[in-house]
Amino acid sequence: MINNRSLIIVGGLAAVAWLASNSLFVVDETQRAVKLRFGEIVEENIQPGLHFKVPITQTVRKFDTRVLTLDTDASRYLTLEQKAVIVDSYVKWQVINPTRYYEATAGDETMAIRLIQPRVDESLRNEFGRLDLQQIIAERRDDLMTGPTQELDELLRDELGVAILDVRVKRIDLPDDVSAAVYERMRSEREREAREWRAQGQEEAERIRANADRRRQVLLAQASERAETLRGEGDAEAAAIFAEAYSENAEFFSFWRSINAYRDSFDGERDMLVLDPTSDFFRYLRSPAVQDEE
Repeated sequence: MINNRSLIIVGGLAAVAWLASNSLFVVDETQRAVKLRFGEIVEENIQPGLHFKVPITQTVRKFDTRVLTLDTDASRYLTLEQKAVIVDSYVKWQVINPTRYYEATAGDETMAIRLIQPRVDESLRNEFGRLDLQQIIAERRDDLMTGPTQELDELLRDELGVAILDVRVKRIDLPDDVSAAVYERMRSEREREAREWRAQGQEEAERIRANADRRRQVLLAQASERAETLRGEGDAEAAAIFAEAYSENAEFFSFWRSINAYRDSFDGERDMLVLDPTSDFFRYLRSPAVQDEE
C-alpha cells in the first residue's frame, strides 16, 4: 500500500511537472511570439512575460525583435551614363509584425534574409541608375540612401512584417576601366574651375586698379585746383603787400627794384648790356641820392 501510494504521488508530481513545462512558457524582453494551434495562429504578438498554452494542441514560435544587420555582398550597378560602380552596403532591419513575419517566412531568419536581399539590391540598382557618376561622388552617402530606405521600409512592412531602419553604403569603388576616365574628368573640372576663379580674380583686379586710377586722378585734380587757388591767393596777397608798400614810399620802392635789377643783371662775370647811359635804367647809378618827394 505504501509503495503504491508513493508511486502515485511520484507519478502525480511528474504529471504536474510535465503539464507545467508544456503549459507555461516565457517570452524574453528581446522577443515577441505567436501561439499556434495545429499550425494556425490563434494569438498574435505575444508580449514579454509568462504565458499559458494548451499542451500538445498548441505551440509557440518566438522571434527576435532586436535590430538585426544584413551585410549584403558587393554589387555592380550602372549609373545614368551607363558607367559601372561597385557598391558595398548593409541593412538594419527589425521584426515589427510577428504574425506577418511568420506567414511570410515561417519564422526562419535565413528565409527572411533571402527575401530582403533581392529587394535591397533592386532598390539600390534603381537609385544608382537615376544618378550620374558626378552626383554619386558629390552627394553625401546618408542623403544618397534616404530614398531606398524609405522605399524598402514601406514595401517590406506589408510584405514581410519587418521595418527597414537604415540602408548604408560602406564603400563605393570604381572598376579599373572607369577610374581613369573619372579621374580625367575630375581633373578637367578642377582646371575649369581654376580658370574661372583666375578670370574672376583678374576682372576684380582690373576693377580695383581702374577705381584706384580714377581716385588718383580725382585727388590730383583736386590738389592741383587747391594749389592754383592758394597760389592765386598768395599772388593776390603779395600784390596787395607790394601795392601797400609802394603807396608808403614810391621813391624807395623804385630804388629797391632798381637795385635788385642791377644785381640780377650784373651777376655773371661776362654779362654785357648795350644800353644808352642816359636811359632811365641807370638813373640811380648816375645819382645815388634818393630825393624825398616833400
